[in-house]
Formats: sequence, C-alpha cells, structure tokens
Amino acid sequence: MIVSLKASMKEADVAKMAKELKGFILKEGTQRLIVTSSKLKSIPASFEKWVKKSIVFDSDIQLASRKYQEETRTIYLGNGRTIGGITGNTVMIAGPCSVESKTQIKESAELLVEMGIGVLRGGCYKPRTSPYSFQGLGLEGLKLMDKMRKKHGLSIITEVKDATHVADVIEYTDIIQVGAKAMYDHGILRACGQVKKPVMIKRGFGSTLQETVQAAEFILSGGNPNVILCERGIRTFESKTRFTLDLCGVAFIKEYTNLPVILDPSHAMGFRYGIADLTRACVAMGVDGLIIEVHPKPDTALSDAAQQLNHADFKALYSTLAPVATAVGRQIV
Repeated sequence: MIVSLKASMKEADVAKMAKELKGFILKEGTQRLIVTSSKLKSIPASFEKWVKKSIVFDSDIQLASRKYQEETRTIYLGNGRTIGGITGNTVMIAGPCSVESKTQIKESAELLVEMGIGVLRGGCYKPRTSPYSFQGLGLEGLKLMDKMRKKHGLSIITEVKDATHVADVIEYTDIIQVGAKAMYDHGILRACGQVKKPVMIKRGFGSTLQETVQAAEFILSGGNPNVILCERGIRTFESKTRFTLDLCGVAFIKEYTNLPVILDPSHAMGFRYGIADLTRACVAMGVDGLIIEVHPKPDTALSDAAQQLNHADFKALYSTLAPVATAVGRQIV
C-alpha cells in the first residue's frame, strides 16, 4: 500500500504511523508517503484522519506501478539528455562490452559523436563466468570513460559488479548499470537507492518479471526515483542463441509499470549475424531505449567478441532504424 499523508501531519506522528504499519517513509518534493507491504489492504481507523489518499496493490510492484503513477517516468541521463516520459524518443546507447584501452574507448567515443549518439557504454568491472577471463580495467577504465565524457559531452553508463566499488561507479558515471548477475545484490540496490543518479537494472537471465520489478522497488523505496529496466534475454531450453529475448515480458513492463524500458539485443542473440534484425524488432516494440555492443575490432575483443558489431556494421544497422521507429510513432535519438 502507498499512503499519501496530509501536510498538517507532524513528523513524530508520521514516524509512529510508519512504525505501526511496518512501512517506509518516502518524500517526493513536499509530499510525504508511507509505503508498506502490499499485504496491507486497509488503514487502521486511528490513522484515517491523516490520510489524503491510499492505493492498494495486488503485489509488491507498487512505486513502479502505473496504478501509482500513470505516465512513464522521465529520467535525466546527464548532459541534457532524458529517457522515458511522453517524448516518443528511443535513446540509443552504444559502445564496447569492456573498456580495454585508451585507443579503443577513444575510437568508440568518436564514432558516437560522428553519428550523433549521446550515450556511451563500456564495462570497467566485468562479472565474468570464468575466473580466467578478462575482468576489466576497474578504476582505470572508469577514468578513461570520464575523459571521453568531458571531451565530447557524452553521457556514460557502466556496470557495478559488487558493493566494493559501487561508490566509484556512482562518482564517475551518469547512469549506473546493475547487471543481470548483480540484480539480487542488496548492497548494490541499497547504495543505488541512496543517490539520485539513474540506475538501469538488467533482468537476471533466470528472473521473473515480478522479481525484476521488485529489484527496482528496492531502489525506488530507498528514495531514488530514477530507475530504468533492461530486458537482455532469459535462459530457456534453446541452445542455438545465447539467450531468448522476452518481448512478451517487455509488453508487460510497458503496460503495467511506469519505468522506462531498454532492450539489449546484443546479449540476447549472442552472435552478431542476428543483431540487426533483432534490433529492428526491438524498435518496433516502441521501447524507450536500446543498448548495442560496438567495438572497433570485434574479433580481438577481450570479452563477448562474437556479439559485438564493428563500426561499419553498426552504421549500416543504425541507418535502417528510423523508418521502423516512425512506423510506431517514435524517433531514434
């Protein structure tokens, strides 16, 4: 339940009510809210005089629900860019899987500037399946990304792997990415809830839609309203692709949540031959953003080499997206 309180209610009474209802106190501007478990279906009579409005929910998808906020959230991405809202924009995010060197990230940033794309991705802390794989440049990679942001006016997004470096990622990036393997890390979720920077949560490849949106609720209930969801494919019985992109799940997110949604065809497909077609299908879903892995020399990439597009192929793909976006009332930015 979400309870909107009258302005005349004293702070001590707010605290008392929250304690008795076992809820969170949340402030949105001048508005004070108490957010409880969805198991609570009614307000005790002793508190009714302080309640302006209350919303009852069927599940713990509450702050992210369109029942609470009908319009998709508008989220500021830095350097004058936004995602979500009613703009009709689909934001393109592109760059390499991993930041590997100064030259590589410089060429990647220059490509985006040339194409008029404003958000650069690149992993600095890599949560790899094998301990023998490239683990990322860490803080050095963050600083290289930061240089590209300052030089070209880009917004940057990178992944936080665990709570040990979440403060560095928050400091150096415009958008914090919580990866599929970190979606259940409460240390990360709670740290992200204490800041106001945008957070993009990637759905775990074995996670339900309910679990994914509830991960967002941890951040929203912590006081950070700037949460984006990313569908990047789930694990099914299929072995010929890396994962299966759940477009049905995207339809659910769009219909029932107020969170912007980004699609990641690179991780879903796993092989570059299918990424162009899958990206066009993503655009046709009328989503708020896309995140594509692009590398100057994909065959020599230190991570996810098979799924990264080279610059020429990415340009060719990008040139085909505008008509698809137009057909569903959107534009690629």
